[in-house]
Formats: sequence, structure tokens, C-alpha cells
Amino acid sequence: MATYNKRGYKSPKPEVEDSIDNEFDEVVASGESTTEDVFNTLDQTASRTEEWVAKNQKVILGIVGAIAFATVGYLMYNKFIVEPKEEEAMSIMFQSQEFFNDAISNPVTADSLFKLALNGAEGKLGFVGIADEFSGTKTGNLANYYAGMSFMHLSDFKNAETHLLKFKSSDAVIGATALGALGDAYSELNKVDDAISNYKKAAAKNDNIYTSPRFLFKAAQLALLNNKKEEANKLFVEIKEKYETSREAANIDAYILMTE
Repeated sequence: MATYNKRGYKSPKPEVEDSIDNEFDEVVASGESTTEDVFNTLDQTASRTEEWVAKNQKVILGIVGAIAFATVGYLMYNKFIVEPKEEEAMSIMFQSQEFFNDAISNPVTADSLFKLALNGAEGKLGFVGIADEFSGTKTGNLANYYAGMSFMHLSDFKNAETHLLKFKSSDAVIGATALGALGDAYSELNKVDDAISNYKKAAAKNDNIYTSPRFLFKAAQLALLNNKKEEANKLFVEIKEKYETSREAANIDAYILMTE
């Protein structure tokens, strides 16, 4: 007998589909529950934060106020104390700088001019007084450099060391010059290791074909004179390998042989 579907007849859904629908409903229900828990946790956290802020409001306002006060105070200090002091120091040091420059240009009267630069004249402070009176300023720092270099020219190596140690600079040229001068001062004071160390720092501070090999050569010679042959050898070899066109490299092989 032939079989046929009656009009409007629908076959029942497979049990597999029912199972999938039920699982989907469970996932949705589970998701809603998880989301609700998350929002509840956030609400509780926000509530606790608000309570803490309310409870510690005075402390928070005090901290914020202190930071604002410190910031304003710092700006005011720079504006009304540091800047005028800096300008005053620069004005005073102008005369000492002129003495220093004249001393460099006039070897015959150099000693007396360096002393004027250091001690001052006509009621104005020299480099030593400026470094002390205006310590903490850029000009006071620079005064230490000039004082150190002046003492070096006068062969007062102890005072040169004192002022050059106080001088700080990020500038490659003047920084290297100061380190090299400090190396010279240490060498004269027979502080061999300190001298070599500062010569090497000076060479690295402003790496170039002119001053770097000169400072390295000074360090190498000092090491050789003090029987530090291994260190001297490394420095001579460095000059040969890195600065072969420099004046110091002209007879460098002979120095290397002396240290082998």
C-alpha cells in the first residue's frame, strides 16, 4: 500500500535538536548569571572605593595640596631666588674670566693673572669665592672648572684636584678637558691608578682622533713607568687599532714591544 503525507502534517523534531536547544538555554542562563555576578562584584568594589575615599577625604586632599604647594614653591624658588642668583653670579664671574683668558694669552704675567682670577679684584669675588658663594648654580659649578684649571697652571695640584672633583658637566668637550686635567693632577700627586682612570674616562668622554689618543697615551705612559706593563700594552694597542692616523700612533709599535 502506498504511503503519503497528509496535508499540514509535520514530522516531530528529532530528540537531538531538543537536546541542543536545552543546552543552549542552559548556556544562556549560565551566561546571564555570570554577567550578573560580575556587575555585582564591580558595584561592591565601587561602593567600597567610595567609602574609602569618603573616609580618607581629608588625607587625600592634604596630599594633593602638599604636591601642589611643593610644585608652586619650586617654581617660585627658581623664579625669584635661583634665576636672580644665577644672573648675579654670571655678572661677577665675567671679570675673573677675563683675567683667566688674559693669563692664557700672556705667559709672562700668567701667574699673577691666574691669582687674580682665583681670588678676585676690585671688590669682586674670584673663581674660588664664586664656587663657594654660588654653589648649586650653573655658574658656581663652572667656577669650579676655572678654579681647577687655574690651580693647575699654578702647579697647585691639590687645590686643582679639589675643584675639578666638584665640577660636573654633560658637555663632551669641556667634560673631557676637566677629566684630563684631573688625571694630570693625580699624576703629579702620585695617585697613579686615579690618574690612569681619569685619562681613560677623558678619552671616552669625547671620542675623537685628536684628544682620545692623547689621553690614552698619557695613561699608557704612566702605566709603563709604574711597571703596569699589561695595562700599558692594552692602551698602546688600542691607540694603534682605533687611532692609527693620530700623532700618538706614529711610533706606537716601539711602545708595544716595550710592554710585551
